[in-house]
Amino acid sequence: MKTTAFFIGVAALALAGPAAAQQQIGTIERGHYFCELPGDAAGAAGVRQADESFTIRSASRYSSPQGNGTYLRRGNRLLMTSGPRNGDSYAIIGNGFLRKIENGEPSRLRCVRQGD
Repeated sequence: MKTTAFFIGVAALALAGPAAAQQQIGTIERGHYFCELPGDAAGAAGVRQADESFTIRSASRYSSPQGNGTYLRRGNRLLMTSGPRNGDSYAIIGNGFLRKIENGEPSRLRCVRQGD
């Protein structure tokens, strides 16, 4: 009897592991996210990257200069799931502040929300 309970407990933990590892699904604030690379001390604070910018239109839809698509927020990650940006991902650094993920790490490219 104890052996059966042990195996049931192990099986329950094995099944709960992947579910516990997943983060909550959410949304990000609507509005235009302009993207830029850091500037330097001699010039502008940021160098705008217009082709990287996008607008969050609704709870799961975005538009960009290249076209429209959908996104998914899971925890502090934003993933473009369809459209021209399919596969692009961003680290959510703060409210209205994102960093594009490249090679698994936040890159220098930052995207900042600018109103609705």
